[in-house]
Amino acid sequence: MRGLLQFTLDLFDAPVTPPVPPPAPPAAVDSAAPPAIPLADAMSPATFIHPRATRELTLGNARVAYEFTRGKRRTIGFIVGAEGLTVRAPRWVALRDVDAAVKEKADWILRKLAETRQRHAKLEATRIEWRDGVSFPFLGEPVVVRLDPHHGFEGVGAMLDAGGGVKARILRLALANNASPAQIKDAAQAWLMRQARRIFIERLDHFAPRLGVSWNKLTLSNASTRWGSARVDGAIRLHWRLVHFRLPVIDYVVAHELAHLRVMDHSARFWETVETVVPDYDDLRQQLKEQPVPKW
Repeated sequence: MRGLLQFTLDLFDAPVTPPVPPPAPPAAVDSAAPPAIPLADAMSPATFIHPRATRELTLGNARVAYEFTRGKRRTIGFIVGAEGLTVRAPRWVALRDVDAAVKEKADWILRKLAETRQRHAKLEATRIEWRDGVSFPFLGEPVVVRLDPHHGFEGVGAMLDAGGGVKARILRLALANNASPAQIKDAAQAWLMRQARRIFIERLDHFAPRLGVSWNKLTLSNASTRWGSARVDGAIRLHWRLVHFRLPVIDYVVAHELAHLRVMDHSARFWETVETVVPDYDDLRQQLKEQPVPKW
């Protein structure tokens, strides 16, 4: 029972610790954090199975099947990703020592697995089901999609109502009432990308002279890991889905990339440059990390 209680106390206190050399155990994780989930939930059997699992252990109250690989390395390494736990070890380390190291890091592993599972569930909850009446955020505010095959649009196939009051704004798409989810998604995405280009150009033109730089090309990105990038020749790439966020968050990303035209690293001088035009950049940066983006 003590092990179960300890697991409950430690579950969401998640300092990231570096890989540890075998066979010495890593430092113990602080267990002073209060429980973040009900005890009954923590005591329910949990299962974490990597799709390429080759080894399995019971850690606390959880069954953990992990992917195990060997390679040219000096320490045992632990990676918790969307698929589960991966353990990497030097070729000379015995399997019993690998399992012992996994057990020593059980608290950290279980915390990270639980956090990753919760993030995935939260992301899935934002998945957009493309149909008439679906809602998604635009500049931080909800927009409701309405199919409007009879509306006289001016060439672009979509129009955002002016809105007002407490009601969500309406995005009218020139599609038939029996349009497929793929057609609705494509039409909404095309509209969002047009808005993204317009908004990004406005914000680039706003911040560039304030930072004393010039940009010469904007490319809309669909990268899976980066919100933006900048090259020394003034070419800027920005992820079009930034338009889901509030304008201050967009401004932070735009200023961030323009600041790289002056300082091409993330040194203290770089962040001081960003701060000259976005004083609250740290809060906005955190919002960008924490706010879930709708899953398409």
